[in-house]
Amino acid sequence: MKKQDNQKGIKMEDQVEGRNSVTELLKSGKDINKLYVQKGEKHGSINEIIKLAKQNKVVITELDRAKLDQMSESHNHQGVIAIVPPYEYCDVDEILEYAKSKNESPFILILDGIEDPHNLGSIIRTAECSGVHGIIIPKRRSVQVNATVNKTSAGAAQYVKVARVNNLTETIKYLKENDVWIYGTDIEGKCYYNEQKYNGGVAIVIGSEGFGMSRLVKENCDFLVKIPMVGKINSLNASVSAGILMYEVFNQRNNK
Repeated sequence: MKKQDNQKGIKMEDQVEGRNSVTELLKSGKDINKLYVQKGEKHGSINEIIKLAKQNKVVITELDRAKLDQMSESHNHQGVIAIVPPYEYCDVDEILEYAKSKNESPFILILDGIEDPHNLGSIIRTAECSGVHGIIIPKRRSVQVNATVNKTSAGAAQYVKVARVNNLTETIKYLKENDVWIYGTDIEGKCYYNEQKYNGGVAIVIGSEGFGMSRLVKENCDFLVKIPMVGKINSLNASVSAGILMYEVFNQRNNK
């Protein structure tokens, strides 16, 4: 279970759950305080996890399934839970520097109020696969990287940089100063997403599940694009919208 400083309420430990997520965590070389494995589970991918943990000199403790169920935050631990230091967020400059180190124009996602951890996890997973350099989320009114996000990302959260900022609007202005164009997804967009050219530095803004982009964020976008829909429902799941846009940018960058 997560430990907190009783006086300050600061989270001292976090946890990563699920076989894929823990496997990628072990492969990433990040610190692991302790690994809990379901008693009697030593076959298949669990056996591989135990081998990796021993190679990394991680302390392994076997627990009954009932105890793991009690500890689990995602409610789908698959017989393995890793206790880790709190998730380390980066800052925006680290994302920009990472793109520069790869000799690539920045490719960034800005998530404006995503509150569902499954959506964030799915977005992180697609971001890792499509070459996104980093994700920016607000400190308030947004889900943070937690056990459910880690599990849903299938381990991608170990590799994708995530920055938390106090003010998305000010961050957008800072990105513009660093030659990054801001593309918002909105039903009122002037063109369809696949008609837009995504040249140079790119930041895609995905609005919240229920309300879309906030007014100030929308007003500070350089371009607004929309996804065509012909059904009776007028919006897509945030992670689906993000995936569509990410792969449009990916395709344009890799099919010149």
